[in-house]
Amino acid sequence: MSRLQERETVPDVYNLFLAAVLFISPWLFKLTNSQGKIDLWVTSAIIVVLSLAAIIAYRDWEEWINVLMGVWLIASPWLLGFPHTRAMHLSIGFGVLIVLLALLDLFLHYEKRHPDEAPVESVQERAHQ
Repeated sequence: MSRLQERETVPDVYNLFLAAVLFISPWLFKLTNSQGKIDLWVTSAIIVVLSLAAIIAYRDWEEWINVLMGVWLIASPWLLGFPHTRAMHLSIGFGVLIVLLALLDLFLHYEKRHPDEAPVESVQERAHQ
């Protein structure tokens, strides 16, 4: 099975798509705030690179940096001074989605590496049967 056919790459592909949409969003939504536009471009470019790297050769640290980039997108409107703008709404919305997808990818890879770890309840139930 090729690496692109594995189920766990799907969150990376979605993150790649979200980052591409985030990159073109200043044009799509006619954003006028320069700090917001630059933040969206730079952050989305970093997420594109990380998502491509995770698709090609997965490492946990790539997903953790994606989580940090998503958290940055959530916090950046206040830190860079563009609250209450369309850029803020895009930044927060995409940030939440990117964090969730990166955490989902980390969870799926953890589950794949540790398939024999069952919850305590199911181990105890099997012992009583």
